[in-house]
Amino acid sequence: MTKADIVNEVSKNTGIEKVTVQKTIEAFMEEVKASLTNGDNVYLRGFGSFIIKQRAEKTARNISKNITITIPAHKIPAFKPSKSFVSKVSKNN
Repeated sequence: MTKADIVNEVSKNTGIEKVTVQKTIEAFMEEVKASLTNGDNVYLRGFGSFIIKQRAEKTARNISKNITITIPAHKIPAFKPSKSFVSKVSKNN
């Protein structure tokens, strides 16, 4: 499902114009990105959490040059679904 599909479904289910729904979804995504950039996690009860994960420094290999490289510690955004979300997905499989 793409962002356009989500806009279409929300518009169809709520009766709100697609342009308004698209602006709302864009604003939501920008707010999530801004919060994570500032180091704040985003919690959506019953859905999940957008969190920042810390990756430790690690050693890797560049097999084309046959050398060892060090990947520094870094932070990455991640999504952690809620327990109710996970149970719904697992029941449908």
